[in-house]
Formats: sequence, structure tokens, C-alpha cells
Amino acid sequence: MAKILVTGGLGTVGKPLTHELNRRGHEVWVADRFHCHEPNYMRCDVAEFHQVERLFSETMFDYVYHLAAEFGRRNGEDFYESLWKTNAIGTKNIIRMQERLKFRMVFTSSSEVYGDYSGVMSEDVTDKVPVKHLNDYAMSKWVNEMQILNSASMFSTETVRVRLFNTYGPGEYYSEYRSAICIFIYRALHNLPYTVYTKHKRTSSYIDDTVRTLANIIDNFKPGEVYNVAGNYLHDMRRVSDIILSYLGKDDSLVKYRDT
Repeated sequence: MAKILVTGGLGTVGKPLTHELNRRGHEVWVADRFHCHEPNYMRCDVAEFHQVERLFSETMFDYVYHLAAEFGRRNGEDFYESLWKTNAIGTKNIIRMQERLKFRMVFTSSSEVYGDYSGVMSEDVTDKVPVKHLNDYAMSKWVNEMQILNSASMFSTETVRVRLFNTYGPGEYYSEYRSAICIFIYRALHNLPYTVYTKHKRTSSYIDDTVRTLANIIDNFKPGEVYNVAGNYLHDMRRVSDIILSYLGKDDSLVKYRDT
């Protein structure tokens, strides 16, 4: 079994991923920015290189799942300083340690890197089509991917990139900056108004499916690969809202519908 580090391991995806990797018999360590009493936990802000260096001085890892990141479009606009430090500089710090220590990495990117592309978002689109990225979050994730590709070319580092599509499920805390599904559920539960953009279509992935897929990567690790992790059909966001309201036995009197 492998010795694995999960950065952002207390997060919405990181925590269940840690549990799944432990369940499979791996020795799993977690790094995040918060104080935590759990075993095999190390506090670390990936944007601070001396903290990252100390993290890797304490133990050697076979694999690093690098999930630590600032999340979301609006969060990236309102808190862009934090986003660029954590996402761009933080990932560069992890890559610097990878170049030194040669661990293999699984990096979680985002469907946002496909930007304004309107066709089927196959993994090779970014290699073939000039894509316009639409927000700071998308740009930071693409910068991360370019940093990874550059490091692989210059230092022969081995990384798999994974582009997550709208992962949802238990464990996501509510804030106004979280995913649309999380916001719909929370606000419907608490009888609060929310807005549905009726022309938005997405594909979503349930957290358990996402986590199993991520955990499978190290069983057949292929350096340089990039994978989309998504559902297998498109849905509009009004349908999502309707499902939530139906489960709760509520009407849509507090829902505002907009085209864009």
C-alpha cells in the first residue's frame, strides 16, 4: 500500500477521499489550513513555501493528491488575492517539492478550464481550441495545469490532472460562494429566496462517485493523463431546483427565475 498526502484534506472532496483511501488500506496523511486533532494531520497553508517545505520534511510520500484551493467563480472575484496565492503560488510550491522529491501527484483542476467552449468538453479540447477563460478561478486552474505541464517537461515530474464537474453531496458546507446545488438545498430548507438561471445547463457528479474515481487513479497511474470526472448527461438548473423542492414538499414561490 502507498503512503499518500491529501492537501485540502478537510474539504468537501478531500475529507471523503481521505476516508476512501484509508478504507483501501493506504497510509493517508492530511494537510489543511485549520487546526485539527485528527491523527496523521499536519497544518499547512500551501501558499507559504516554508510551511510546505516543513510538511515534506516530516515524512516521504509516494503520492500527493493536491486538492487545496480557493473555490468558485464569485469567490475568486471577491477574494482574488487569496485565490491567486493559494491556487497559483500554492500549486507552484507543491510542484517545487515534487521536483525535489519525485513523488507522483494527482491534481484536481476544474471544468472551468473549458471556458467559453460550447461543444463537447473532451479532455483534448484545451490542446486543440483557443479557449477564453471567463473568470479568475478558471484562469488560476489553467495556470496550475500549465505549471504542471512545464514541470513535467523540464524536470520529468509525474502528474495526472483531473477536471471535476460540479461535484455535489453530503459534506459541503453552505456559504453564498458554494455550488449552486448546495445553495438551492440550504436556502430551500430554510425558506430563503434564491435565483435559478434557466438557460444554464450542467453535468454533475455525486461525491461518492467522484471520490471512488479519484482513489482509483493511483491503482493505474498514467503520468501526463487528464481525466474529466462528470455525469453522463446535461441537466438544466431549473430541473435541479424542482427536484429539491419536490423532495422537501415545497413550492417555488421563493424562487426567482432568470435567463442569464
